Amino acid sequence: MHNRQRRYSCNVCNKSFGNQSYLKIHQRIHSGERPYSCGVCNKSFSNKSDLKRHNRVHSGERPYSCDVCNKSFSNRSDLKRHELLHGSDRPYSCDMCKKSFSNKSGLKRHQRIHSGQRPFSCDVCKKSFSDKGNLKIHLRVHSGERPYSCGVCSKSFNNQSYLKIHQRIHSGEHPYSCNMCSKSFSNKNSLKIHQRVHNVEQPYSCDV
Repeated sequence: MHNRQRRYSCNVCNKSFGNQSYLKIHQRIHSGERPYSCGVCNKSFSNKSDLKRHNRVHSGERPYSCDVCNKSFSNRSDLKRHELLHGSDRPYSCDMCKKSFSNKSGLKRHQRIHSGQRPFSCDVCKKSFSDKGNLKIHLRVHSGERPYSCGVCSKSFNNQSYLKIHQRIHSGEHPYSCNMCSKSFSNKNSLKIHQRVHNVEQPYSCDV
């Protein structure tokens, strides 16, 4: 006789989960509870992973790099969208995962993922990086350099993409819309976080 795995259901919307901790996270959508706060700006979040992503705004960390042009991103989804810009001409393939690249240097950077090689080190804190671009951005954490300034309120940022997102506060621009409820956002990451309202991860499923 097959033992069905226990399901945990939300008492507000009846959505069910195979794990009680995921139900607890989901219920914060309804309660508005945000127990995880940023130590820099006090912005709060409903779960630890969202706080971790947010912290990159302050640290300047952009751990996801394009293997073709070396441009770096703070989250994986932005990198994936960017990679589509390079097209399909990728004659250089990785022997380990078969991912392909348009040039040898891109392949070489990618291979550091498998080897664990991080040849670029910070002289201040010794943190190491597989990519020179990420090291350059990281160094601004120590130098305090914020070369990109808002022309409206003079707030400054350590990279141009954060400035662009900030400027939408003044313009009111919300170019990223949810295809489920049409709610719009000023940046892609906020849209991605919002979409979990409609599709909360359910890691455990019954196959029988």
